[in-house]
Amino acid sequence: MHFVGVDLAWGEKKPTGLAVLDADGALVHVQAAGNDDEIVEALGSWVDGPCLVAIDAPLVVTNPTGSRPAERALSKDFRRFEAGTHPSNTGKPEFAHGSRGGRLVARLGLDMDPRSGRDRRAIEVYPHPATVVLFGLPRTLKYKDKPGRSFDQLQSELLVLMGFVEGVVRTNGAWSALRRAVETATKKAELRVVEDQVDAVVCAYVALFAHRWPERTTTYGNPEAYLTEGYIVTPSLRTEDLARQEVVQTAISEYAARHAELREAGAAFVELVESVLDEAGINYLSVTGRAKSVSSFAAKAARTVEGVPVFVDPLRDITDTIGIRVITYVHSDVAAVADLLGDQVVIHDDRDMGQETASQGRFGYASRHLLIGLDATREGEPAYAALAGLRAQVQIRTVLQHAWAEFEHDIRYKGTIPDEHVPDFDRRFTLAAGLLELADREFSTIRDRLTTQVAASEPSAPEDDDPRIDPRELAAFLAGQYADAGWSRTDHYTWISGLLLELGVTSLVELADVLRTVEALDLTARMDYRYPPGAVRRLDDALLAAFRERYVGLHGNAHRAAALTGRLEKLALDRPTS
Repeated sequence: MHFVGVDLAWGEKKPTGLAVLDADGALVHVQAAGNDDEIVEALGSWVDGPCLVAIDAPLVVTNPTGSRPAERALSKDFRRFEAGTHPSNTGKPEFAHGSRGGRLVARLGLDMDPRSGRDRRAIEVYPHPATVVLFGLPRTLKYKDKPGRSFDQLQSELLVLMGFVEGVVRTNGAWSALRRAVETATKKAELRVVEDQVDAVVCAYVALFAHRWPERTTTYGNPEAYLTEGYIVTPSLRTEDLARQEVVQTAISEYAARHAELREAGAAFVELVESVLDEAGINYLSVTGRAKSVSSFAAKAARTVEGVPVFVDPLRDITDTIGIRVITYVHSDVAAVADLLGDQVVIHDDRDMGQETASQGRFGYASRHLLIGLDATREGEPAYAALAGLRAQVQIRTVLQHAWAEFEHDIRYKGTIPDEHVPDFDRRFTLAAGLLELADREFSTIRDRLTTQVAASEPSAPEDDDPRIDPRELAAFLAGQYADAGWSRTDHYTWISGLLLELGVTSLVELADVLRTVEALDLTARMDYRYPPGAVRRLDDALLAAFRERYVGLHGNAHRAAALTGRLEKLALDRPTS
């Protein structure tokens, strides 16, 4: 059975949106059409068999003035949500000779009796009140162009609606193209081309909803008098819906009021995670983050599954309002980052999505998800005042895992795969995931072997007269000095080479002499590392032990003097280790 949505223009000179869902609620067709002939031709194959066609336009208009009874009844219930109807009557030119909707139903040979049980039917619907009920909206979304509405508002509200639709409909490649068109639009006319088709998808979903849950659907008007008075079908507005909408609206309002603060907190969390990783000397590709936009939060807060709210308390239950992503080079560093964060901040939740996937005997999405907050020590520090009481979701994955996840999300979950090719693409995605997991393991092996062998290689000749120790030579030296340490970020070798220059250490021979002065100290035991520190961090601690306050006072350490002072106290150089 097909569920067809028609956002019918009242005149044939304006575009009409058409959409078709299959019996499982997947979008199989969406387009814009012009006159009635184009509409009939476009819908022909979709309505030949069992179908329910939901048309956003009056099907029956016989009253000479005012509004139809169905319109008055619906407006009474939905006016508080700014979802009342426009009056339809034969005094308007577009209805003087009947309705376009009624003519289209007749041409398609559909039964429009709302009580009918026939296989091929049509009903009149109205998307605005439907979205209020389906998506728990406190008011209708303002994506229609009217005086006083800016382009930015229309674009933002249309994207919110599309986000809601994506929560109830499995979309396809055509839908992805519509979303891109909205995201890249620069003028209102470009949005207008899309909005009719989005409304058509909403109409199609209302048809599916009415078929699947008739007990949760209201027919406004007198069904027995449909041929003379008309009717409108929409999801029922229930008492619990009103209560839910109040909860959602309160959450959205509070989130919007705090959004500027959350954006700053997102940047602060990124800085915190970067500083923790850099302090430990762990190698990583990037750390990025952001606070979820108000429109994204609104769409997620109102999300339902078959009418049941996904988030009972949106402000508390939506844990990724601040999201951080750490991309590492090899798989072993994912665990290292997670362990390090566990030592430095509070972990409220820890999910290894790769492990969960593997436990099901599958290859696929792999990422470590942590929900973090400040520890008691940082909570009391003025520098972290903006993060007090907040949590952030941290996703940790390798660059290969990230590439797979991004590609899969864009291709599979945004619906750009034709239905007939889904099984083949599923198999190929699984194969790719397995190959990338193998590649991750091989990269780890390559790095481990290089770590143990690079010290034996000949140092490269200096390229210029820079008095600093060449970072590549330093990396090779440290690989031999700290064979059990992981590689550090490339720029960190350059950075600590500059610190060595401040200390007057300009050769590996001089550096070796310095390190011999602290050989008797078991720095690893004194620091009690709870994570595998990188080679630069190991050298950093050795220099701190050798030069003490002088090292803390270096110009290049000005930004972390307090942290180094704390580490110097932790080294406890005045007492031996046990």
